[in-house]
Amino acid sequence: MTDDPDVSGRIERPLDLWRLQQFVTTARAPSITAAAGELFISQQALSAALRGLERDLGVDLFDRGRRGTRLTPAGRELLASAPALLSAVRTAARSTRQAAVEPRPPFVVGHTPAIPSSEVFDLVRPLLVEDADLAITVRAVFPTAIGSALFDGEIDLALRRGITTPADLATSIVAYHPLRVAVAATHPLADRSSVSTTELAPHPLIVWAPQHHSAYTDYLVAHCRRSGFEPELITNRMQGTAPLTAPLVYPEGYAFVTDDPGPAHHRTVRILDLDDPPMAPVQAVWAPHTVHPVRTRLLEIHPPPNPGASSSTPPPTPTAG
Repeated sequence: MTDDPDVSGRIERPLDLWRLQQFVTTARAPSITAAAGELFISQQALSAALRGLERDLGVDLFDRGRRGTRLTPAGRELLASAPALLSAVRTAARSTRQAAVEPRPPFVVGHTPAIPSSEVFDLVRPLLVEDADLAITVRAVFPTAIGSALFDGEIDLALRRGITTPADLATSIVAYHPLRVAVAATHPLADRSSVSTTELAPHPLIVWAPQHHSAYTDYLVAHCRRSGFEPELITNRMQGTAPLTAPLVYPEGYAFVTDDPGPAHHRTVRILDLDDPPMAPVQAVWAPHTVHPVRTRLLEIHPPPNPGASSSTPPPTPTAG
């Protein structure tokens, strides 16, 4: 295997991955002393390794001054891309080991509380039908933990109500579901089968995170504004459960959900249709520069549902083995 030439025609030597990990650890640590302790090496050895990485790249990564060590613009650029590269290497090593294991380890799908487990099942069920030997594990994950869970190999794919694309992750829209409204069985609207969004104006909207802290909350607020009112927001103090349970904590309010209409949760909740529902996206998220044949097949089965919802990274082609 030959190395790729750079723009000047030189043959670039591949980066030393251990030095790259040392750089990331140092860049994130409060001091080089703390980084050396975390890496179980001496501060002198770490400093020498970082200098070696700078020589390999031909740039200064740190500004070493009297007041401490700070990242240079080149260092900040490397820190932005290095975690994804290191994650890809760990993924390749893990998948290589797993290829020698029988039975195959399960494909792990994480989903945020906004995605009901029934929707996850509908998305992955074709994979189980196609491959009788495939095992899939589904687990809940909070939106803020998606990146670390993917990079650390705890999950292979995440599903969320994605509105924006994270800068360090790859994404694709795999489904859209109509929004509906969940209210407590005691709510004034509970005896209705459907409502208009404007009829919700007198009641508070229950969300999982405050406005401007969650892109999905902002999306829901924007829908209310398009319907002519500014919603009163309540941030649910019960985190991690299905959104349809929120009205049981706040019976005066309502929550936007995608569950099927009708009674729910032991008939204590009513799911109502919206007269003109917006479509809520389901976004698949994964670590870039990684390949997993199960993920690739899932994205083939569920391509972006319309031309306006395109993948930020083309689904990779599985390699042999």
